[in-house]
Amino acid sequence: MHEKCGVVGISLSDRGAARPLYYSLYALQHRGQEAAGIVTHDGFQQHDHVGTGMVGDVFDQEDLDQLNGPNGIGHVRYPTQGGLGACCAQPFSVSFKSGSLGLSHNGNLVNTDEVRQELADLGHAFTSNGDTEVIAHDLARNLLEEDLVRAVKSTMSRIHGSYSLTIMHDETVLGVRDPQGNRPLCIGELEDGYVIASESAAIDTLDGELIRDVKPGELVVLKPDGSGYDTYQLVERENTAHCFFEHVYFARPDSVINDELVYEVRRNLGEALWNESGVETDVVMPVPDSGRSFASGYAEAAAEDGADVEFAEGLMKNRYVGRTFIMPTQDERERAVRLKLNPIKSTIEGRSVTLIDDSIVRGTTSTQLIELLRDAGAEEVHVRIGAPPIVAPCYLGIDMATREELIASDRSVEDIRDHVGADSLSYLSIGAITEALGKDDTDLCLGCVTGKYPYDIEGEERDRDVTRPTIGSPASADD
Repeated sequence: MHEKCGVVGISLSDRGAARPLYYSLYALQHRGQEAAGIVTHDGFQQHDHVGTGMVGDVFDQEDLDQLNGPNGIGHVRYPTQGGLGACCAQPFSVSFKSGSLGLSHNGNLVNTDEVRQELADLGHAFTSNGDTEVIAHDLARNLLEEDLVRAVKSTMSRIHGSYSLTIMHDETVLGVRDPQGNRPLCIGELEDGYVIASESAAIDTLDGELIRDVKPGELVVLKPDGSGYDTYQLVERENTAHCFFEHVYFARPDSVINDELVYEVRRNLGEALWNESGVETDVVMPVPDSGRSFASGYAEAAAEDGADVEFAEGLMKNRYVGRTFIMPTQDERERAVRLKLNPIKSTIEGRSVTLIDDSIVRGTTSTQLIELLRDAGAEEVHVRIGAPPIVAPCYLGIDMATREELIASDRSVEDIRDHVGADSLSYLSIGAITEALGKDDTDLCLGCVTGKYPYDIEGEERDRDVTRPTIGSPASADD
């Protein structure tokens, strides 16, 4: 799985927004490494710079110097819809009769094709096949006839799926979260302004204070002079659909989401993993870095139960091997695991090991890691996973394997254990997830582990009464 995207919006009183946006994107780099961009407004005109690559590759000093103005939005991207390439990098910006518009999107719409076709029939020309451009065109059309708040509400009534947006209309920065709050979005206060971001870690980077999460269905409008913000609850739903994988994997451990520190949630999930399926081995070790918080909570719970279990780092990560490493043959692809992770034999040799990770997707990496530990002398390798089995794809912003590629889609836990070569294998239950998050399952998106989704996705089952808007006829944002 790959991270989704990260968005940020800033309004300041008397200094340029470009450099704070740049720092914020660095703080959100884990959410997307394929493209980055910033759009600012100086009160007279819009300035933008977007490109493919990591934040440090996309921007240099000259680029930042040309992004004038105290208001702006930014984006880091891993492609979920629209493919790779500079044409799909965000923020997406456009100028039209009612002014300029920039838009950054985290999430994924499931009715993009219907909305795009209707807009194309009305004469809109598209430069990409992504859903972000569709949102921007629809909003621009509504802004020709309505004020800003009504225009946003009208667009919300037509798009269906997952979205957290930062938008800039001329010099006004907005934040919008979809009515079920699938993707995170929060607002913070700076010494001289306000910031909206995917995660609170971006606010921390700017020495700001987290105010709260943006509510599902809420519009936040930052005042261009940095003096405050207004909020509008445009849509209300009985239940939310927060993505539980934000807490399990995607968000930074030091971020606060839904008033919970992600690190502590993961430790609690590790504790639940011990309570549900703990096995006493000589050593407990995480897959770096994804399993570290879970393993810490697991080991602490084991110790509290009197188990003689050592917590240790048994795999060292080479942080200089990225996705660009060339692996043309199967042998070289397998060799890549040894390039990325090296076992500490003194921790492993002659001992029984519990290996803890957040998920198993295709099973390839788990198989290779277990072989690595056995080659280093492990007598037993038990695997514990801090999430339920992933049985279905994500349509809502995570680049995840297809059903055919997901190892758990048509295999039992025992079959998976045999496939990866572990002495035992256990996953965390859905009940443990909901308890650790303090949420009922009706307030979470669990589609990837249940096969039932909180949105109307063609060909898939739903876990609640929800239908996509009918495009081409009047609709309400509450539909």
